[in-house]
Amino acid sequence: MNKVSVGNASAAHRDDASSASISLSLTLIMAIACGMSVANIYYNQPMLELISATFPGSESLTGLVPTATQLGYALGLLLLVPLGDRIERRRLIVMQCGALALALAGVAVAPSAWMLVAASAFVGVSASVAQQILPFAADLAAPSRRGATIGIVMSGLLCGILFGRALAGAVAVHYGWRAMFWLGLGLALLIGVVLAVALPKTKPKTNHSYGELLKSLASLWREEPQLRHATMIQACLFGSFSVLWTSLAFHLAANYQLGADVAGLFGIIGAVGVLFAPIAGRTADRRGPHFVIGIACVTMLLSWVVFEAWGMVMGLVVAVIFLDFGAQGAQVSNQHVIQSLRPEARNRLNAILMSGMFLGGALGSAGASFAWTHAGWSAVCGLGALLALAGLGVHIAGRRHAKASIVRH
Repeated sequence: MNKVSVGNASAAHRDDASSASISLSLTLIMAIACGMSVANIYYNQPMLELISATFPGSESLTGLVPTATQLGYALGLLLLVPLGDRIERRRLIVMQCGALALALAGVAVAPSAWMLVAASAFVGVSASVAQQILPFAADLAAPSRRGATIGIVMSGLLCGILFGRALAGAVAVHYGWRAMFWLGLGLALLIGVVLAVALPKTKPKTNHSYGELLKSLASLWREEPQLRHATMIQACLFGSFSVLWTSLAFHLAANYQLGADVAGLFGIIGAVGVLFAPIAGRTADRRGPHFVIGIACVTMLLSWVVFEAWGMVMGLVVAVIFLDFGAQGAQVSNQHVIQSLRPEARNRLNAILMSGMFLGGALGSAGASFAWTHAGWSAVCGLGALLALAGLGVHIAGRRHAKASIVRH
């Protein structure tokens, strides 16, 4: 069986990649591409003050830039990611990289706050290419290696989320905020060219029309209980994850007199979770993804106990590592679950899972802001623990339902 690699031109242009076994080199390329793509939706967050200074009197509008980007990303998940089951994947991914470059150019030259918000939404929509790459990697992987492959690609995704902010802040301080988006444009074109060369050519999984694809999302939700359980678990756990990162800077300032620079360092500490993603994937291959999901839920619940009980900076460090380990383990394993359901619908399954995940994250962030404003850190910890406990409850209920179905049949 041939390996898919950058240097293997025949493999790179195979008409049907379903029989190929993905090489480590291509897995790493796809992981890096995922991280570089998703980073684009986080570039604007550390640069908001500089962006607002460029458009005086429009602070309320420029404050909507991160929201517009996130909403655009969610829209891309629902409207573009399902196309990966209908359109040849390599061509779709390369086209989306080109669209991302155009969107970044629009942000870089935006003459007004309104144009900036609109272009930022377009950046979010096109950056959803990261979620085209992930199911493609799962499709290329052999079933016995699917968890490990997803784990590596998810590590790249997490690196993009964690380090995108740090890169943007450093570039903006030295060269201005527009320079970061020009750099992002160059990176988007680079990954587009690399993926055009490296990715194999595939056959579409379905011949459904675009409207039928979107309608099938509801059918998949109704017909696949494992998809529903995975999505609800991921929504709860990503909500718990978002509770921390929404409130941590406020907690550090109010209770430890530490500034935004230290809050940024906690993001680097959270990158330890990157190391756990491949381990979680390999464990899911050996023991099954549901085993890892259960451990991940308990680990995240434990992290909130540590947040509340260990009132020192070192306690925060330990708890952040626990939280990120749990979040990564659950996400890799839930991806493993859904990518094993219907090979012909992997992009649509991913669109549903990730949309639910981001909805949970948005609700977790909103709840954290309310909890911090009205009741402080203890309420934040209670909310984070409650969401982790809810995820564990859905997991347990799902396993019981699966066992009952086996007994009935």
